[in-house]
Order: sequence, then C-alpha cells, then structure tokens
Amino acid sequence: MYARPVLNGRSASSQTLKATLGVRELVFEGVLQRGERVSEVALSERLGVSRTPLRIALATLAHEGLLEPLAGGGFVVRSFTQADVADGIELRSVLEGTAARFAAERLTNVSELEPLVRASEELDAVVQDLTPESLVRYVELNDSFHEGLVALAKSPTLARSLANVYSLPFASPGAFLSSQALLPRSREILVVAQHHHRALIEAIGQGRGTRAQEIAHEHARLALLNLSLVLADGSAFDQLRGASLLRVAAG
Repeated sequence: MYARPVLNGRSASSQTLKATLGVRELVFEGVLQRGERVSEVALSERLGVSRTPLRIALATLAHEGLLEPLAGGGFVVRSFTQADVADGIELRSVLEGTAARFAAERLTNVSELEPLVRASEELDAVVQDLTPESLVRYVELNDSFHEGLVALAKSPTLARSLANVYSLPFASPGAFLSSQALLPRSREILVVAQHHHRALIEAIGQGRGTRAQEIAHEHARLALLNLSLVLADGSAFDQLRGASLLRVAAG
C-alpha cells in the first residue's frame, strides 16, 4: 500500500521534468513565439505528458520568467527587451562576484583550485585555434569553469540563487557563445575572457576576496558587449539561441 504512491510520485516528477525541458526547448527554438498563448492540450499531446505535470511545468517556467501568467488563466511566452537582458547579466555579475569573494575567503588549500586551473589551460588551447567547431568545446569548458567557481564559494544558498539567474534567457555564462563565432571580434573577446579566468584563479589563490569580486564583475559584464555586437550583426543574431524572444527596438 505504501510503495505505489512513491512510484507514482517519481513518475509524476519525471513527467514534470520532461514537460519543463520540452516547453523550454520549444520556446528557445522559436516553435513557441513571444506573445503566443500556450495551449495545454496541444503541448500535452506533443510532449507526451499528462495535463497535471504540464501545468506544474508551466508554473515553473513562469516563475523562471520565461512565461507570463494571464489574468484569466493560462500563460503566454514572454518577450524580452535589451534592458531586460542587461538586468539579468548585471544580476549574474553581482552574484558571481560574491561567489568569487567567498571562494577567496573560504579556500583552505590551493589544490581546490585545480578544476579551475585545468579548465583554464584547456580553454587557452581552444582560443589559440578558434573555429566554429572548437567553440562547442569552449562552451563546455567555460561552463565547467563557472561551475567550479560556484562550488568554491561553498554556499548552497548562493548556488541556488545563481541557478535561478542562469535560467533567465541570455543570462547564463554561455548564452551568447553559440553565435559568437560569427563575430569579427570573437577571438578578441575570448582572449579578454581568458585573462579574466587566469586573474580570478590568481586572486582566489592569494585570498584576495575584493580583487576576485571585481574581476568576476567585469568578466560577467563582457556579456553586455557580446549582446550589443550580436544585436548589430544579423548573421550572429540569427544563430542566437532564443533570438525570437528578443524584442529589438527598430533603428
């Protein structure tokens, strides 16, 4: 009598996760357009999930900011202005700066920096021979570096807050990297980012919390430059994941 609800609970959780990931993918791929009302019936059939976990998924995505609840019930896909994106990036810079400061203050042994050192060394090799193909590897290594930084902060509370920010469209560390290969200044920007990575490792290793915080701030704000460059380049913008969500002002 006890095992059955547990199994059902696990099944419901799996269905909710499937629905959440599925709807998010449809939004970022532009299948669901900004301002479009989300049809529960159509999505339930398309994703192969029942209505209850789908509704939980939609509420989750609304909490993340990807969907917007309607007064009469239901949801529409949100649109985002350049200012919205800039706010998300600025919030990330504040939280990652705090993570860097915590890391410097809470480091007990320099061996803890090894994951960041290893990722940085591999990133150096990628930047030296940058191609659209190697940029995929850059994204993976860059994600590893940022995950390592958050881990070094040793703060589950901060990690949860950053996870929420990363879920915002265009606010994660790798949000603009998929389109960056098409930018003329791509390598220049990645070289600066690599300088930040190495400087962060040095500051954290030396226990210089304020210095580490400042570097992390500047590092995150590179995304603002990426945003402006991508918006000015039609080919790069077309490659931007979730581009259909952006409401770009004419002129």
